[in-house]
Amino acid sequence: MSLEIEATDVIKVILQFCKENGLLESFNALQNECQVFLNTVDSIEGFVADINAGRWDVLLPQIAQLKLPRAKLENLYEQVVLEMVEHRELDTAKAMLRQTLVFQRIKADDSERYARLEQLCSRTYMDLRDLYGANSSKDKRRAALANSLSQEVVMVPPSRLMSIVGQAVKWQQSQGLLPPGTAYDLFRGTAASQRDEVETYPTQLAAKVTFGAKTHPEVAVFAPDGTMLVTGSTDGFIEVWDPVTGKLKKDLTYQAEELFMMHDEAVLALAFNKESSVLVSGSLDGKIKVWRISSGQCLRRFDHAHSQGVTCVALSRDGTQVLSGSYDGSICVHGLKSGKMLKEYRGHTSYVQDVCFSVDGSQVISCSSDATVRIWDAKTCEQLHGFRPPHSGVSSEKEDPGIHTIQLHPLHPEQIFVSNQSSTLFLMNLSGQVIKAVQSGKREGGDFRHMAVSPRGEWVYAVGEDNVLYCFNVATGKLEHIMQVRTRH
Repeated sequence: MSLEIEATDVIKVILQFCKENGLLESFNALQNECQVFLNTVDSIEGFVADINAGRWDVLLPQIAQLKLPRAKLENLYEQVVLEMVEHRELDTAKAMLRQTLVFQRIKADDSERYARLEQLCSRTYMDLRDLYGANSSKDKRRAALANSLSQEVVMVPPSRLMSIVGQAVKWQQSQGLLPPGTAYDLFRGTAASQRDEVETYPTQLAAKVTFGAKTHPEVAVFAPDGTMLVTGSTDGFIEVWDPVTGKLKKDLTYQAEELFMMHDEAVLALAFNKESSVLVSGSLDGKIKVWRISSGQCLRRFDHAHSQGVTCVALSRDGTQVLSGSYDGSICVHGLKSGKMLKEYRGHTSYVQDVCFSVDGSQVISCSSDATVRIWDAKTCEQLHGFRPPHSGVSSEKEDPGIHTIQLHPLHPEQIFVSNQSSTLFLMNLSGQVIKAVQSGKREGGDFRHMAVSPRGEWVYAVGEDNVLYCFNVATGKLEHIMQVRTRH
């Protein structure tokens, strides 16, 4: 069995090696050329403690090796200058203002902010309220910075490169596959994929996936690590695509040999595990299959998962159970080890359209064409409660529009995004209270057909029946952007 190694992971392992061994010129050259950033610290607790203590002489050399969102970097450097002013280290503060690239960007883009800092550096007297604000303090600002910056760094085990090589050698030795002089491959590391500095909405088509004239996709899902787009089609094919090029991933040996993961009927549902290594699929004939994505091997099949088509699937956090919903109105939990149905939840009066586990796995959450969201006790199968999104009063809406998509807020799992067959999206708590509602603004032809939430929960996207992608800012509730994603149905 071959193991797929992502190029960015290899670069990160090499970067860590360079950093640990003091090869800073090589470290910086590799980061700049590849635009892959390590963003690791030896200890997150130590990193936070240094910020809270204001040990800037220790922190700034570390910060220079990190790739941070611009706004957070500017806030950090501003704090350093303010503290220099407080301690009357005015010449050093002025030099930092004039010579640091961060402040040159502030000067160009936010002249008022820069002018205020210059003015503070020139004062002969100082009031701390002028520096940190009447309702803040140095310690409060440091704490806010520590909380903000700690979200941008990770701590990884030391000497990852040597550990990987050692593990590979030991395994091959145990298998008798390492005679003298034989070269060996590195297996994939665990460093997180590079994240965008700032989450923002799409402004243009990135790639286009084309299907044959006799088939079309029923479902598409990104891998959590962002390296794959998987589609399920009416002809039963499950295909793995490169999301950058829109082409089939031919580094998957089975696809290069034109062998594909398949169902006998149309594929209606797909879901990944959190490691992006296992895929679950559900089809129109009520079957569920579980696949190893790297090899295309079917690990488990449930031939009688439902009496009708499987509309939605999800994996438990530990990857041992499959949750599914169906046209037959039922929700089921299936055990990967036993290959049997473990639980069944009944109560919806129409098609189940989407399902998920709560973060702690104690509850099952579902939505249906019967216009309800229902919360179930995962162990007893008892319905704990249910709710309906309010009717927004837009004239094109049905009295009780069916709900097609639910998704827990990535950072606030006690909140859930709900999208029904209307032009309104809702952010609600699990008691059914509306926290926020956003609308497309269309009275006719703008009902939403699907919804997705960005990884940090800062944006929510909806595709309407008008083939338009609507991009909403979750914090403000404002419709920030729209773009045409298809020209025909």
